Amino acid sequence: MGVDVCWDPATEQPPARQAAFRSMTAVTAGDKAAWLALFAGDAVVEDPIGPSMFDEEGKGHHGQDGISAFWDKTIANVERFRFTIRDSHAAGDEVANVGTITTYLPGGYRVDTDGVFVYRVREDGLIVSMRAFWETERAMATARKAEDTA
Repeated sequence: MGVDVCWDPATEQPPARQAAFRSMTAVTAGDKAAWLALFAGDAVVEDPIGPSMFDEEGKGHHGQDGISAFWDKTIANVERFRFTIRDSHAAGDEVANVGTITTYLPGGYRVDTDGVFVYRVREDGLIVSMRAFWETERAMATARKAEDTA
């Protein structure tokens, strides 16, 4: 399992970009504990922003319990993830990553989710906000049998 990114995580990077990379790495590894450890106790995850099949009220997943439940409802049900970040814009305590998340689902299917993924960190580097701008219908239109297994 790997993370395809367009920046070199071995070089010095802004804290929010580092947190985003660690988040993607934990997700691809299926390491829920490592992923949750990246978030501040009062953090909010909005993925996607607004009402969705993952968040009917569109208010986000709040705190460790809410974020843990989000993992169980979404990330835990994916066999494999591939992150392809085409661009990354860091400013202040935030980073906006532009790219595609490819999810490999049970039954041999894959879905490509194009979006903008914004992380905000506090001074100690913990994530206080993760907001994902993507469209459910657009992502679901890409659902198809997976051709690659890498």
